Amino acid sequence: MKTKPFLTLSALAALATLAACSPKPAADTSSASTESPAAAMAEMSGMAGMSGMAMDSSTKTGTGVGTITAIDKTAGTITIQHEAIPAVDWPAMTMAFKANPASLLDTAQVGQKVTFGVSVKGSDAEVTSIQ
Repeated sequence: MKTKPFLTLSALAALATLAACSPKPAADTSSASTESPAAAMAEMSGMAGMSGMAMDSSTKTGTGVGTITAIDKTAGTITIQHEAIPAVDWPAMTMAFKANPASLLDTAQVGQKVTFGVSVKGSDAEVTSIQ
C-alpha cells in the first residue's frame, strides 16, 4: 500500500509547521542589561537601525481659527479649540499652547473667537499672535 509514505510525509510537514509556530524559549534574563530603555524600545519596535536618521526639527508656522476655552496666566498658556491647520499638518482639536509673548494673554478672553498664529517645532507649539 502506498499511503504510508504519504502519511509519513504529511506527519513530518505538520510537525515542522507546529515547530515553526510554537513559542520560542525565553531568553536568559538573569544578567543585568546595559542597554538603555530607549534602545531596548527601539529594538523591540524594529527601529534600532534608525538611530542615525535625522528627525524633523524644522519649525513650521501657520494660522489657525478657533475659540479660546481656557487661559492660564501663571503657566503662560492658552487653550484653543481650533479648526484644522493644514500648514502644520494638524486636524481640528482642542489644545493648550504656550503664549509667546506672554503678553498675548493680557487681552485674550475665554469664549473669544480668534485667528491666531502658531509656531510648531517638534512637539512644542506656541501661539505667536492673536487677532
